[in-house]
Amino acid sequence: MAGDRTKSKEQTAGMTRRELLRSAGVSAAVGASTLGVVTSYAKTAQQSGNSAGSEEAYEQLTTEEGQLLEVIADHLIPSDDSGPGALDAKAVRYIDRALAGALSDSLEAYRAGLAAFQRYCRSSRGGDFMELPHNDRISALIDVETGAATGAGAGFVGSSAAFFSMVRGHVLQGTFGDPYYGGNENFVGWDLIGYPGVRTAVTENDQRRLEAGELRPYRRSAYGWEEFEKATVSAARKGLHHAD
Repeated sequence: MAGDRTKSKEQTAGMTRRELLRSAGVSAAVGASTLGVVTSYAKTAQQSGNSAGSEEAYEQLTTEEGQLLEVIADHLIPSDDSGPGALDAKAVRYIDRALAGALSDSLEAYRAGLAAFQRYCRSSRGGDFMELPHNDRISALIDVETGAATGAGAGFVGSSAAFFSMVRGHVLQGTFGDPYYGGNENFVGWDLIGYPGVRTAVTENDQRRLEAGELRPYRRSAYGWEEFEKATVSAARKGLHHAD
């Protein structure tokens, strides 16, 4: 069994990020033993010591929280020779904006979790996450992912693994979701995985071209389709009527 796990990790490390995303599915790719994904791909981010500075002001997160989250996101899905990563997609911008709306229930979890993560890095590695050497950053992330940082005096609310899972899921959403919500800037996430874009209809010829890799993608948000907008408005109105 141990040999099988080692072989699996070696195979994963030998794949390009694009191949991994396409073959395993987005959630499996970044979650697939994030240990494997983080360890293999974050080396690219480490080489430049990315500070991940955002040019936009954060709306919900403090500057310190936002910058820390940017660096974490950069380690989860860094830019490499296969294409852009979470920073290019503005995944943290998506999270920051969503924390004022759809993800508002997670705001306190982010505040507590990011603070706990910094405390854990200081107590276990001797410094803030962004100041640590590459190997220490990766090992700290692995500790948080596996729950090893839980109960270490850092103050994680619940399991550190739950915090890691939340962040990972939201980084995925910000990288590969519809650009309408603030992430996936310039459709870089969709381009990365070869997603052909939202379509209101698919002909047999479209399907054949898609399977042959010849279908030109629609770099267009779902909300750019009039039909989708009308359907959305109609559903919202029905919901209001039901609420009455």
